[in-house]
Amino acid sequence: MLRTSLAAPPSPPSPPDARRRWSILAVCALSMFLVGVDTTIVNVGLPEIGHGLAVGTHGLEWVVDAYTVVLASLLVVSGALADRWGRRRVFRCGLLVFGLASLACALAPSLGVLVAARAVQGIGASMLSPVALAIVVNAMPDPRERARAIGVWASVFGLSMAAGPVTGGALIAAFGWRSVFWINVPVVVMALVLVAVFVPESRAARARRLDLPGQVLLTALICLVVGVLIEGPRIGWTSPAAVAGYALVTAAATGFVLVELRRDEPLMDLGLFRRPPFATAVLGATAVFVALNVSLLLNTLYLQHTRGWTPLESGAATLPMAVGATLCAPWSGSLVARLGPRRPLILAGVFTTAGGLCLTNLGQHTSVPLILLAHLLIGVGFGFANAPLTNTAVSGLPSSRAGVAGAITSTARQVGAAVGIAVAGGLVAGTDPSGFAAASRPGWLLVSGCGVFLLVVARASQPAPAVTSHDVPGRSRD
Repeated sequence: MLRTSLAAPPSPPSPPDARRRWSILAVCALSMFLVGVDTTIVNVGLPEIGHGLAVGTHGLEWVVDAYTVVLASLLVVSGALADRWGRRRVFRCGLLVFGLASLACALAPSLGVLVAARAVQGIGASMLSPVALAIVVNAMPDPRERARAIGVWASVFGLSMAAGPVTGGALIAAFGWRSVFWINVPVVVMALVLVAVFVPESRAARARRLDLPGQVLLTALICLVVGVLIEGPRIGWTSPAAVAGYALVTAAATGFVLVELRRDEPLMDLGLFRRPPFATAVLGATAVFVALNVSLLLNTLYLQHTRGWTPLESGAATLPMAVGATLCAPWSGSLVARLGPRRPLILAGVFTTAGGLCLTNLGQHTSVPLILLAHLLIGVGFGFANAPLTNTAVSGLPSSRAGVAGAITSTARQVGAAVGIAVAGGLVAGTDPSGFAAASRPGWLLVSGCGVFLLVVARASQPAPAVTSHDVPGRSRD
């Protein structure tokens, strides 16, 4: 008995061996593929969904943004819950919710039901995105191996975002628009089995308390911003309803900042944004996804409404974007591991800017090779951007908060996606096919502006030591 009582406490579990580590990455990447695909796969099917449910372009924006808004709102709290309750447990729960919501989307009889089911899909996806990255970071203790793994993870995520329209176009051509939701079900079942076999349970050494006031205010803020952007063209930017919306956005933003600054364990540690590399990485992630989603939505509507292309043809037109993203994302991860984030971010900025500039004079008869070139350039920029942005953001937070590290970056991405859809939809809402090309030109200028901003991010993205709890004012040590 004495020997037992004096025994040393059990040591923490050792990291998995190399083969298992990369198996864990593969499983997490598969699940992340679901999240990324569902952010963009619906874009190419919007005209078909509109015909099937008898709704116009304005209502269709919510089919995309109901998913991205809920996803963006809940990512941080999902990461914190995973750190507290177990990352594998939350991950599996997210897969189950996502799969059931996909079934509801596939069976939706009306626009309202579809939008509600898409919101529930966003709840499930919020339990996948930050938790997948946290599981990968936890399994890869070596910084160089972790950088390569993040490059692969970013490559799969980038491929999913860019390949969504291609996949959606093929499915819609063969089986109709509901198939873009049915396809999720077997993938979710397979992912659940693989997670049970390969992914170990992990938690943060010290989990944070939940910040419910902060969560409510963050959700309200994101919903209000996106809602004003979507509804603004319809109600008028200077109407009393719009002015009330601006006031509510200001109140929600002010309340969120005040609540977060006063809490010992906030939902989002605002002190971290005082560090230029971290702050610019988060803003850069937002800009990248604004550019991508503006490009995808404008491409879909232009090619189908103005040029009369089928969903399959308009989805195939984004194939150069998918190829560019897929090829350049792992290359970007390798560059980050060897040279740091600055060079791939410069490449991302240059290519994104060039892609947007190609279409700033878009017309009804713009040559197809120029359109394909623009998509290729934007895809290359997207591929180069994700790994350095993710690596910079994750490296800037304590390792014990890996879930929150991934969540903040993922939140920025999804906010960018939601804003991009809202802005692009607002530019062309109610426009007839003959005037669509001219109405979309400011959107392509916005894409170029996002590329220029990435050059600013590159200038600020210098390697920085990892943050510890005592680096942030007002924080106790983990």
